[in-house]
Amino acid sequence: MDHKHLRALLEQVRSGLIDLDSAMLKLKKLPFENLGYARIDNHRCVRTGIPEVIFCQGKTIVQIQGIVERISENHANILATRAGRDVYEAIRDVNVECEYHDMARIVVIRPEPVEKTGNIAVVSAGTSDLPVAEEAAVTAEVLGNRVRRIYDVGVAGIHRLLGVCEELFEANVAVVVAGMEGALASVVGGLVSCPVIGVPTSVGYGASFGGVAALLSMLNSCASGVSVVNIDNGFGAGYQAGLINKLAGKSAGAGKAGAASTAESIDEKHLRALGGK
Repeated sequence: MDHKHLRALLEQVRSGLIDLDSAMLKLKKLPFENLGYARIDNHRCVRTGIPEVIFCQGKTIVQIQGIVERISENHANILATRAGRDVYEAIRDVNVECEYHDMARIVVIRPEPVEKTGNIAVVSAGTSDLPVAEEAAVTAEVLGNRVRRIYDVGVAGIHRLLGVCEELFEANVAVVVAGMEGALASVVGGLVSCPVIGVPTSVGYGASFGGVAALLSMLNSCASGVSVVNIDNGFGAGYQAGLINKLAGKSAGAGKAGAASTAESIDEKHLRALGGK
């Protein structure tokens, strides 16, 4: 239950539309609801602002339907990740409004418009990395972040990346998705002043070891400001990027005047040095 639904419940009690016992029953389910095969964290949205995410891989269709049916009673913009089209069709059979992002393999359950703020750059090395990149991008967008997609700019053609540097410079955080040797994260990390989240993918030939080569390359990056999530974890990168982007938005207003003043003083100092004054 999120703040919106909690407030609506309290308003219903105050106006007499729902009796106290019924309201108490709903509130008793707030910490979690035990379905036997899953314990739904109904309180997560109150704590974090984001409802529990359904990781569909490994779950049966019946289990997914049961979880969706319960979570959708009190939440909107619920993410179901690693979902094939069969999962999407099964969720629709529960009579819940949803939309499917095929490339990202994400179902958004009870989608509602959200104001998108800030600027996240999602960068992919190659077209083969797009499923993971889209998982990150869609996750970030559903959570209320403005996303700029910069795709197929891997190091084999570095001029493609250099041609979009200005777009990278404007980002509050960059998610860099790459397989093979995973070098793109280090290159981007050496170009930008914002945090970089590296996402190694399992794309590559034999010695890439299913993404381990890219993972180790990113973990050993000599570029400062590069952190790394697990192999193919576009969701985790998109979620983390959203948190960083929101923090940047909160501090922007307070720090704008001070930053401008600092920049002016630095520029003045260098100008005086150049002029020999």
